[in-house]
Amino acid sequence: MMAAREALPFDLRALEIFLAVCEEGAMAGAARRLGLTQPAVSQAVADLEGRIGLAVFDRSVRPLGLTAAGGVLRQKASALISEARQIAPALRETEHGRFPLLRAGLVDSLARALAAPLGGYLATLAEEVSVLSGLTAAHASALLSRQMDFLVGLDELEDVEGLERFALVTEPYVLLLPAGVAPPVRVDDLRQMALPLVRFSARSKTGIEVERHLRRLKVELPRRLEFDTPQGVAATVAAGEGFAVTTPLCIHEGAVDLARVRCAPLPGPAFQRRLTLIARRQELGRLPREIADFCRSRLAADVLPALDAAMPWLAGTLRIEG
Repeated sequence: MMAAREALPFDLRALEIFLAVCEEGAMAGAARRLGLTQPAVSQAVADLEGRIGLAVFDRSVRPLGLTAAGGVLRQKASALISEARQIAPALRETEHGRFPLLRAGLVDSLARALAAPLGGYLATLAEEVSVLSGLTAAHASALLSRQMDFLVGLDELEDVEGLERFALVTEPYVLLLPAGVAPPVRVDDLRQMALPLVRFSARSKTGIEVERHLRRLKVELPRRLEFDTPQGVAATVAAGEGFAVTTPLCIHEGAVDLARVRCAPLPGPAFQRRLTLIARRQELGRLPREIADFCRSRLAADVLPALDAAMPWLAGTLRIEG
């Protein structure tokens, strides 16, 4: 038999009274502020302490001081009350067809391509918008803890239930070399490269996938330089410090002068990645699907044509999904 869910040791009204006492420094002051009697405030605080099993006020000092437990409760209660006060305005805002807040995570390699247009699009749908770029792993954690509404990136959550996914774009991994360096044409040539491999950090999904692919090819290359961002990788290659296994969108994000680099196919078996929009299932209605359509249309119109022109040998391996 499933165990009964543990009852909460307080309600929002008790927390509101507790915070008023914290701010006033006395039961009487809190009572005047809230329009209650002092005995009612004292009883509410006593009930709260009884349910928690800990004292929250040090009654030996004036004005009242907080115990260690009281300090933690004040921090958490302030956040809860603040969040609760936003619920009614948020519900009223839905009558106008707008969200009060939309929070998006965007993988670094799409920041240049999508951050501004996505932010502008979301601003037509919500009163407040937050678009954060960075590593997909951090965004995945924020999505699961409800600090983010959706993310666009590599799928770090393949085995997590309760999510919906919309594939956006598939792209191959390619080589990025300094201008004038002859590209390798066979896997064995990778082992003979005079320049070091400029790696994506193992903190990134791309870095993990590249290392895994090189192990499958049995290509062992010394570790020398690694970066968290496409900009760091591309700039280092453009400076002639090494070569990289990267993707067309990462090269676009790096914003390097293409006259200073050379792009070439990666020797060996096909190796690609897929960027996906991920949201919690059924929480935002059709919005995730509509945002995915918007992202696809912007990539197809603004980014992919230039990449296809710069790398005609891609031959359809860089493609919009859906």
